Amino acid sequence: MAETDLNDDLTRAFAEDLTQLGGGDLSATDREQISRLILDHLGVCLRGSDLPWGRSLVEWGARMRGNGPCVVFGAGYKSVPAVAALINATAAHGMELDDTHDSSVTHPGAVVIATALAVGTSEERSSGDIMAAIAAGYETMGRIGRATGAADIIEHGFHPTALFGGFGAATTAAKLMGMDAERLTRAWGLMLSMAGGSMQFSQDPVGTTVKRLHGGYGAHNGTMAAEFARLGIDGPSQAFDGVYGLCNIFGRSPDVSELTNEPDAPLEIHNISLKPYPCCRLFHSTIDALRDVTAGFTVPAEQISAIRIGGPEIMVTQHMMRRPTSVMAAQYSLPFTMGASLAFEPSDYAAYEENNLNNAAILDVADKVEAVSDADLDAVFPAHFGSWVELVAHDGSVRRADVLDSYGTPARPMPVSAIEEKVAGLIAPLADAPDVSQIAARVAAFCDEEAGGLENLVNLFHQDG
Repeated sequence: MAETDLNDDLTRAFAEDLTQLGGGDLSATDREQISRLILDHLGVCLRGSDLPWGRSLVEWGARMRGNGPCVVFGAGYKSVPAVAALINATAAHGMELDDTHDSSVTHPGAVVIATALAVGTSEERSSGDIMAAIAAGYETMGRIGRATGAADIIEHGFHPTALFGGFGAATTAAKLMGMDAERLTRAWGLMLSMAGGSMQFSQDPVGTTVKRLHGGYGAHNGTMAAEFARLGIDGPSQAFDGVYGLCNIFGRSPDVSELTNEPDAPLEIHNISLKPYPCCRLFHSTIDALRDVTAGFTVPAEQISAIRIGGPEIMVTQHMMRRPTSVMAAQYSLPFTMGASLAFEPSDYAAYEENNLNNAAILDVADKVEAVSDADLDAVFPAHFGSWVELVAHDGSVRRADVLDSYGTPARPMPVSAIEEKVAGLIAPLADAPDVSQIAARVAAFCDEEAGGLENLVNLFHQDG
């Protein structure tokens, strides 16, 4: 990818870099990774569309049915790109199981892939074009997240997926609309005035459903920004590195040099963690450590005196709610997640459903959880979401496990077979879902750029209603 001079307009240079990225620039390894990301996305999107918030948006979107060619998952209708992207991205972000870009602390797949499938359908683009647009969208969210300082902005109260997602969607949509670098920077400038996303949901036991929408808001707003830019409506230049650009107005200690990638550096799609557990990504290393100290979650709760946990500062400041009263709050609660992992199997979404919010076995363990900030783990966050767990037994014995990189990270990746198993488990409760082997085959055909690959892929999930 292109080199840039740091004295230049870095936003424009970034746009030049991304608009030059085409399907022919993607290696076999890149395509294989995109295939894994799409497969994972489709699984969480399908299941998410059947959850209460997903069904609510499907019902809302029905008033605009038939106005466009884009598939709305879990619905018997199609719609315009911005509406389909909004509903599908919300569904994909609705289970706490969508992929994560660690150093930007974002969930790019929900936003970027939902946008790519919707706009790619509307614009009748090839599989190669769509894959390049997906890669560019991930690249955008990853680099601007690092440039702004994702860990700092969380502490300051902004949710990274909401804040950065619209820019990733704008990039994806703009590429599929055939825009040059100038138009892309104008789309980013338009998106800048829509950027936001509060972390207040992490402090509220009830009003948490808005977090599900953070993926949808990004996909919708980014698509609209690109559509408006194509009309010739201009946003300001230097949306990222300007005096009042994203990095400076949201960042606490921004580093705009992160907008510039090193020559021949791997694409950000390779810096993605897939989630085996339906809870906050921050807890995944903690669950892995808990598995170690409990011999595979076999230690009875009555033998446990305390569970001490060390991790990044935000684990203590934002995730210690002991009595969550909504599904989202439970998935964001470290004590509840530890209880759920011991009382259930840690990948079991049912542990977080409303009927288990007062589960005595979960809450008994939750009351034994203590958390402290670990300076060393804080120093390497968010490049690593590490933690340690000390299990204190009633006899006074202590067992400890330290995990820097959890299962599903690039350091310990999930194989394709595990992703297929995850998708199969997600779609199992859905009456009309296709078989996972069908989904995997259609994704593979799409990524191999077979003729009609996109149509065959998205129409697998559409039945006229």
